[in-house]
Amino acid sequence: MRTKTIVIGAGHAGLAMSRCLTERSVEHVVLERGEVANSWKTERWDSLRLLTPNWQSRLPGYGYEGDDPDGYRTMPETIGFIERYAEVISAPVQTHTKVSSVRLHGDGYEVVTNRGDWQSPAVVLATGACNVARVPAVARALARSISSLTAMEYRSPDQLEKRGVLVVGASATGTQIADEIHRSGRPVTIAVGEHVRAPRVYRGRDIEWWMDAAGVLDDRYDEVDDIVRARNVPSLQLAGSPERREVDLNALTRIGVKLIGRLAAIHDGKAQFSGSLRNNCALADLKMNRLLERIDEWATENGLDDKVDPPHRFEPTEVEPSPPLGLDLARGEIRTVVWATGFRPDYSWLDVPVLDRKGRIRHDGGVVESPGQGIYLMGIPFLRRRKSSLIDGAGDDARDLSAHLASYLNGAISARR
Repeated sequence: MRTKTIVIGAGHAGLAMSRCLTERSVEHVVLERGEVANSWKTERWDSLRLLTPNWQSRLPGYGYEGDDPDGYRTMPETIGFIERYAEVISAPVQTHTKVSSVRLHGDGYEVVTNRGDWQSPAVVLATGACNVARVPAVARALARSISSLTAMEYRSPDQLEKRGVLVVGASATGTQIADEIHRSGRPVTIAVGEHVRAPRVYRGRDIEWWMDAAGVLDDRYDEVDDIVRARNVPSLQLAGSPERREVDLNALTRIGVKLIGRLAAIHDGKAQFSGSLRNNCALADLKMNRLLERIDEWATENGLDDKVDPPHRFEPTEVEPSPPLGLDLARGEIRTVVWATGFRPDYSWLDVPVLDRKGRIRHDGGVVESPGQGIYLMGIPFLRRRKSSLIDGAGDDARDLSAHLASYLNGAISARR
């Protein structure tokens, strides 16, 4: 089977690219290993809500149509939104089509699946950045008597024993899971490494509104000082809740969650933690204040100071003077460890030499550095803009990359004539 472009993945990023390719009259197919929005359906915990407001779910040719633009979608609502988008744009999706190989073939690529093989001069990789949970090597030293699960395996506190829980990782995922587990009556300790603190509401408006309006989310990949570091920045310590509750470390401390430094090692049943907790928290506070300064400057320049609440700063993260550096796991107080230590994409099926030594795809703003050219990437952090990993970021990236792809196809066709 042949087509002009093969899009792999029918999540919001792949569907956004499908819509943009259709607008450019580029024949294509979207191959999906499961169903539309498969990762949203199978790899999220039950109570999760989007951390972006409903109005911010903007995709090419589609947007929020409800009566609660400032609310935050539940997972069933998010899944329904993406499924409806696929229907509205009549995306040519082939579900339950698992790709086992993408390889060079003639003047293009061959995509091998469980439902037949495809050939195409162009391929879009839209399988997402969160296919596999990152679990540090130290996890192998955990005693078998202690339950261990990743954030992808976690669904609700009902999975866990009614004893203490150690959550490792304090970005959005870790803080939300720690908050939920502690409120279920299970005492929680959270191991904190690098993280990004942000308020849910600032000067009377959602922080996402400010970052959108002030252009923070539109910062481009070719304008930042260190794009490699920017692509590895943890997600903001935010949660979407009807009450707009904070889930930063201060909020966790107030409900009784214990803070501890980054997990460094486990020896003979004893966990050892870094002494960098205070420094990491101070750095997170500093970065938050820099963000707020940028927002304040934009508000002043655009005449909003008299229309919103006045500027203010938040209390520093509270850390005890001498945080403990060890925890005896053999005592039995901790019965479960949840690894909220991030995710990575799975490119085990990609048989084209485009990966660097760390297994990341080499690309320039989503245009993959491939011997055969014609490969594009969608849906990873800071692909082309700071908002690239958000639903709201997929549209602009798809518009840019579909234009590049269409130009490439036109050039490739002309060269063969």
